[in-house]
Amino acid sequence: MAPSRWDPYKDLLFLQERMSRVFDEALMQYGGGEGLSVCTFPPMDIYETDKNIILKAELPGIDLSDVSIEVKENVVTLRGERRMKKNLCEENFHRMERFYGTFERVFSLPNSVDRSSVRAALTDGVLRISIPKMVEPESRRIKIKID
Repeated sequence: MAPSRWDPYKDLLFLQERMSRVFDEALMQYGGGEGLSVCTFPPMDIYETDKNIILKAELPGIDLSDVSIEVKENVVTLRGERRMKKNLCEENFHRMERFYGTFERVFSLPNSVDRSSVRAALTDGVLRISIPKMVEPESRRIKIKID
């Protein structure tokens, strides 16, 4: 089994996401989130395979025309809006737990991705964004003669 290289970037991404979630939850819990568009909607999974970095976002009931994905430099931005049905208003609800309104999620990417080949597909309310990794040239082993 070949040894794997430690990638500090993965740890930083994990820490960034956790800290963002902590601050978002604190704002919402202590009333600071009222009127702000701070939330962790849509919930997302981010993982990588041998060839791609995959982002999956839960977007049930959201029209694709209300969603945009932007990849700029090393940042992926997912923006959108879940609209309330026209014939319903907040006063008619007994309970409203689903998020309505605009959302934005922003994630940093490693330098080693091919931003020009990003693919996205929506299946069963889950948006899957696939970002290919750059193919790194294999390191060559050079035998050096010792005198």
